[in-house]
Amino acid sequence: MKMTELFTQPIPWYVAGPLIGLMLPLLWIIGNKTFGISSSFRHACASMVPSKVEYFNYDWIKDGAWNLKLVTGVVIGGVIAGLTNSQDYTVQISEATKSELTALGINNFTGLIPLEIFNWSNIVSPAGFVLMILGGFLVGFGARYAGGCTSGHAITGLATLQKASLIAVIGFFIGGLITTYAILPLILN
Repeated sequence: MKMTELFTQPIPWYVAGPLIGLMLPLLWIIGNKTFGISSSFRHACASMVPSKVEYFNYDWIKDGAWNLKLVTGVVIGGVIAGLTNSQDYTVQISEATKSELTALGINNFTGLIPLEIFNWSNIVSPAGFVLMILGGFLVGFGARYAGGCTSGHAITGLATLQKASLIAVIGFFIGGLITTYAILPLILN
């Protein structure tokens, strides 16, 4: 594989998974840090909100500056990849899933997300408001209420055998199944 192809193709799961798995011990060994993304919201707020709010009254530079740099790098990397890569990707999903999505009105399977749902004009529709605005708020609120997001609990929490993370991951899966099979069909129909 040429070096240019390495950066223009999705990284296979069997490469990305072990790399993420190897990152955990490195974070612990090098800086006694845990991997997670949602905690960056707390650090960002702590950097901007007056320290009179107890939740944000901590040394965010010592505890979270590295995490803010990580998230900034993820966002910048995503923007650069999106702007420099002109290839259209088609997400690899089964024919049964395509049939079920077609029955719900999703017919375009090119790109990374279904454009019938995720587009600017849908934000002002009732379904778009529920999916993008309310759903985004609930994901963010739920991540902080649960003490971490899916990456923090499923990757770091389960790796360190934390009971709370096991409960959170089970809750994530149950919530995903309920949303997929009960809520999403109601919103899209």
